[in-house]
Amino acid sequence: MIDTGDIRKGSTFESDGRLLKVIDFSHNKQGRGSAQLRMTLRDLRTGSTTQQTVMAGTKFSAIRLERSHVQFLYRDGDGFHLMDTETFDQLHLNETTIGDAANYMKENDVIDLLTHDGEPIDIELPTSVVLSISQTDPGFKGDTATGGTKPATLETGLVVTVPLFINEGDQVKVDTRTGAYIERIA
Repeated sequence: MIDTGDIRKGSTFESDGRLLKVIDFSHNKQGRGSAQLRMTLRDLRTGSTTQQTVMAGTKFSAIRLERSHVQFLYRDGDGFHLMDTETFDQLHLNETTIGDAANYMKENDVIDLLTHDGEPIDIELPTSVVLSISQTDPGFKGDTATGGTKPATLETGLVVTVPLFINEGDQVKVDTRTGAYIERIA
């Protein structure tokens, strides 16, 4: 069992027959009454996001997730094709299972696949990835003194805010949890 004090971002549990992952949470303690926990949850089977508020001390059923390393092969119109790096079995996952992680995956990347009773339910990315800038406006001499930023489109289609000295073709490190620019890779 998982108690509300054990809830963290990324925690998974079962509630009312649904497999849920905590996207965000906050503890709420008011002057009177007991504390509450407000959670933003993603249903791992359907991909829907909901908000739920529970009283402190509420318990949830823990689930066991198996982790395996898979290589992202390619994306086609109806989903993503992955290969288990140990058994070489190929999997096909839909966009609901992949979610926002598609913005950080490029071909041949190795990621972690989380399964529950043999059913693939989620993927886990490293905390940061290196991606190339495919389109951005050029920076001009003297612009860097102000510390300004500009939008840049990455090779996966994700748009991030980068400093003015970043140019097309540069490789940048991006945080997969927030989608924020971290640094330029030389």
